[in-house]
Amino acid sequence: MILKELSKHSLYLALMHYPVVNKNGDEIASAVTNLDLHDIARAAKTYGVKAFYVSTPLSDQKELVEKIVSYWVRGKGAEYNPKRRDALDLIIIKDSLEDIVQDIRVREQALPKTVVTSGRSSSGNVSYGCFREMLNEKGQPYLLLFGTAWGLSEEVMTEADYILDPVMGSSDYNHLSVRSAASIILDRLMGRET
Repeated sequence: MILKELSKHSLYLALMHYPVVNKNGDEIASAVTNLDLHDIARAAKTYGVKAFYVSTPLSDQKELVEKIVSYWVRGKGAEYNPKRRDALDLIIIKDSLEDIVQDIRVREQALPKTVVTSGRSSSGNVSYGCFREMLNEKGQPYLLLFGTAWGLSEEVMTEADYILDPVMGSSDYNHLSVRSAASIILDRLMGRET
């Protein structure tokens, strides 16, 4: 059964706020969005992701994430909505991609393969079906990276092990929020086939 096979995966998510690019292609650090934290954490919990990393080098942004997570995991929000607590408890704050990779390496005793997402198609992209099969490789952890602002920097893209096919709709418009794209991608990778 597909669900039994997929339950053995070692998938981690990271929402990168640096290094990302703005609409002019300049490398920037973007601001954290409360809705991204809630919605991606809930999707990650739904699909059995092991941890959801939020990466920013900015101290004020890390403090904001910690305040939001603390309220829902240890504060009044935890009592009010235990399901939200369970989801936001997946969030781990890190300064950089290197810190995330190191944390996963320690947890898994293996270096994760990095898979980046983008709204643009490029040669050599890995399909959802292929990545779904890769997730079943025993003992291999994967880190799926999502960029904020206008996407991950070129350096992050070129250093990744794989680039996942973009989410494409039925029109020429292709500018989904990162939380929408994350939910769609997780469903394509881990959802029940009907």
